[in-house]
Amino acid sequence: MYGILGIILLSIAPISELRGAIPFGISIGLNPLFIFVISVVFNSLIFFPIYFGLNFFYERLSKIKFIHKNIERIRKKGHKKMEKYGIWGLIFFVAIPFPLTGVWTASIISWLFDLEWWKSFGVIFVGVLIAGTIVMLSTLGVINLIW
Repeated sequence: MYGILGIILLSIAPISELRGAIPFGISIGLNPLFIFVISVVFNSLIFFPIYFGLNFFYERLSKIKFIHKNIERIRKKGHKKMEKYGIWGLIFFVAIPFPLTGVWTASIISWLFDLEWWKSFGVIFVGVLIAGTIVMLSTLGVINLIW
């Protein structure tokens, strides 16, 4: 029971996400497929409170000139990169199993660049599946990520 809760909490935490949840679950001896599914589902679902939470707060705080000005500056500055890399860039960004390249950051990026939430979620979910597979295979010793 506590192991499952640990996996869920690690998979929704901003730094560890499933990169921490999967090795934790394996280390305490849980079924790898079960760990994978729980980690991917909960890590992906954190998209919704982040994306819509940012919408909620921005609607209320955009009246503050400093906040509105800086968000718009970031959007304008990053627009060319978003057009260049688009959804493929977001998939690969999430798929790389490094800290700060997961759902939290991708959800913020999706919101910042005003991407449609349903497209963003689908793209981020694919990235999470790829990252989860890499982390799982690496944790089980099937692949070696250190050369």
